[in-house]
Amino acid sequence: MTEQSVRPELVHYEVADAIATVTLDSPHNRNALSAQLVGELYERLERAENDDAVRVVVLAATGTVFCSGADLSEASAASPGAGHSTEGPRAIVRLQRAIVSHSKPVVCRLQGAVRAGGIGLVAAADIAIASEAASFALTEVKLGLAPAAISLTVLPRLTSRAAAYTFLTGERFGAADAMAMGLVTGVVAPDALDAEVARVCAELATGSSQGLRETKRLLNRDLLATIDAHAEDVTQLSARLFGSDAARAAMLAFLSRGK
Repeated sequence: MTEQSVRPELVHYEVADAIATVTLDSPHNRNALSAQLVGELYERLERAENDDAVRVVVLAATGTVFCSGADLSEASAASPGAGHSTEGPRAIVRLQRAIVSHSKPVVCRLQGAVRAGGIGLVAAADIAIASEAASFALTEVKLGLAPAAISLTVLPRLTSRAAAYTFLTGERFGAADAMAMGLVTGVVAPDALDAEVARVCAELATGSSQGLRETKRLLNRDLLATIDAHAEDVTQLSARLFGSDAARAAMLAFLSRGK
């Protein structure tokens, strides 16, 4: 039995009533974007793409954190001076592109904290419904990094002023602010989140497959062009920053605090 076969599944897939629910379930690292989770998430999105029974995809998560961003334990594991592989950043770009180019609407269910790279998933989605308990922060600047790979989807969603403030300060902001900035579609009370996501998905599912596919293509044409034009540049920038001495020291200090 291989190591891969005995590792617990981090991303679950379930289909009911023409809706595929893809759920992040990696409590040990607060649903961070580890190599395993990113790979599984990409595979589940492909499964939904090829499933004729699916009309809508919901991206959800267990626990109180939707996604904490990059897995810093993995990111800081490289030997000093060894640099940083482009594999991780390239996988994040590919994942965002898979969401944007998906032929079926992708709806984010945001029950809790969304940090750094997790915001790239939200920005790539077509619709994002957040609980009032959700919070957001682009924390890369605190660690000697920049939100490079996720800038491909996040920058087109935000106003330029909102982008400058959130990118440069790393300050946490709430769901209502996220909606005002254009990052999320709607905000509801925590106990109304499931009902609102179900309502939106039921409405989306009334669209024909062709109508949904072609409308998504129209809506996301410019965003896809941006991703394709700048993917390699942001991949290289992200790898360079993650491999820097400054970022490595900041990540190790953060991990040592147990946060």
